[in-house]
Parts: sequence; structure tokens; C-alpha cells
Amino acid sequence: QVQLVESGGGLVQPGGSLKLSCAASGSILSIHTMGWYRQAPGKQREWVATITSGSMTNYAASVKGRFTISRDNAKNTLYLLMNNLKPEDTAVYSCNGRSYSSDAYWGQGTEVTVSS
Repeated sequence: QVQLVESGGGLVQPGGSLKLSCAASGSILSIHTMGWYRQAPGKQREWVATITSGSMTNYAASVKGRFTISRDNAKNTLYLLMNNLKPEDTAVYSCNGRSYSSDAYWGQGTEVTVSS
């Protein structure tokens, strides 16, 4: 089993920045790909970004060039640096871990609100 705990959400003005963290514990060696997803009020959850164990990254078109996903394996932590935030980035952000046996793990989410 893997436990994921997000932090770093909050209220930020348009154009501002936030850095989200996701601390992993448990059977973390079983995880090869980690990612961030978000769910805005009244909308379905959508994929934001992923990073593999080999540090290959991929981003949704809506965040590419503004968001950066990274992982610190020594600290068992996943990050999402979000720059130039827009009101449409308002959502609950959750981290996801996928194991080599295709098990998926989710954190509880952290809320991000972009508003003036």
C-alpha cells in the first residue's frame, strides 16, 4: 500500500504562483509514475501532468509552459510548481501514484483558488 498526502494549496491572485507537494509513504518502490489531477467545481476530474520514474514529464495543453512537475526521490515527494495562475486553474488538486502492477493510489487533495 501507498499513502499520499498533498499540501500547499491556498488562495492566490491571478498571475501568482503556488507550489504543491505530495508526500508518499508505504510501498513507494512499487510506484513508477506519479501525476497530478484536478477537479474544478461541477466538472469532471482532469489530468494535469505526470512524471515517470525516469523523470520523463508530460503536461496537459492547458498548463504546459506554466506548470512544472518534479519529484525528489530522496524525500519521497512529488511537486507541482504552478506559475501564472489563472482563475480557471481553481480546483482541488490530487496526486496519483501508479504501481508496476497497475494499482492506482490517490491522495485526499488540496484546494487551489485563483481569485482577486
